[in-house]
Amino acid sequence: MKTIVIYNSQTGFTKRYAQWIAQAAGADCFALSDAKKRNLSAYEAIVYGGWACGGSIHKLSWFKSHMDQWTGKKLIVFCVGASPMESPEIEPALKQNFSKEELQKVNVFYCPGGLNYEKMSGLSALMMKLFLKTIKAKKNKTEMERNMIQMLSASYDISNKKYTEPILQCLENKM
Repeated sequence: MKTIVIYNSQTGFTKRYAQWIAQAAGADCFALSDAKKRNLSAYEAIVYGGWACGGSIHKLSWFKSHMDQWTGKKLIVFCVGASPMESPEIEPALKQNFSKEELQKVNVFYCPGGLNYEKMSGLSALMMKLFLKTIKAKKNKTEMERNMIQMLSASYDISNKKYTEPILQCLENKM
């Protein structure tokens, strides 16, 4: 199946996953800025990866605006975020990015990445620091909030190639 993997990455985690998927699937792989210049009609499967930002998938609007043009193609979206795979917020957050009709047309996956404050844009780093400050200031923190403070206090990497396996299995299943 002729496949393209398109990604939008801020700090490198989404790019890493896109490259892992493309390599394993024998697919073409392009940053979103390059993919926008290409004709995608020859591809049978289109995979889009974006990073999580406040529960939303960054630059997903580009992908969604083309879904109707891609009828008959296998459509996959993966999101890379800072939360561990076990986090209960992941599934509802992923689904909120799509309507019920869109979810009938696209397969959606999550891949844990991490945080890299050194590669973040100034605005993103500032937003993360303000969020962290807000949680730290809260009295009577829950266990989840204490864990979040620990995780968000420094850069970390929890990405792993094993999280691409469900995406690759989805690609192997013809429609």
